[in-house]
Parts: sequence; structure tokens; C-alpha cells
Amino acid sequence: MPTYIAMVKWTQQGLKDIKDSASRLDVARKNFESAGVTIKDFYMVMGRYDNIAIMEAPDDASVAVAMLKADSLGSITSETCRAFTEDEYRQIISRVG
Repeated sequence: MPTYIAMVKWTQQGLKDIKDSASRLDVARKNFESAGVTIKDFYMVMGRYDNIAIMEAPDDASVAVAMLKADSLGSITSETCRAFTEDEYRQIISRVG
């Protein structure tokens, strides 16, 4: 299954209710699973983003739906990208002229 990385920032609303963040993550995991997306790893990080999630999903649309639903709740904003494994990377590079 394809891998995706979501780089997440808390909004002012999310920071205001920061004590609820862990329970929001639990709800997000369940909502993502219902969309066919699995959160494999989750990290709180320092720097430009507040959290990073590593996810697997059957396709881009499933991730888009899950992330749009999560972002629409108002506690986070996110930037998501498709991540290629080393094997996928090597296959892609081998196709370059």
C-alpha cells in the first residue's frame, strides 16, 4: 500500500484545547480507518510542524478525504505528501533517461 506523510500544525483552536489533543488523535485514528487509511506512526516534533503522521492508504483519494475531514474540524492544518519506499525510489530512478 502507498505511504503518505502528513505534516501537521495546531491551529489557535487546537492550541486552546491542547489538553484534548490526545483524545482528538484517537478519534482521528478511527475516522481514518473508516476511510481506509492507517496511521502507522505518529510523532510530536519540534520546528516548523507540531506533528508528523506516517500513513498507509489504498490511494490518494482516500488520504485526501481523511485529511480534509480532519482539517475541517478546525484544530489542525496539514500538508500531506506521497512517500516512496527505497525500492519504489530505485524503480523510479531507473526509468529516468
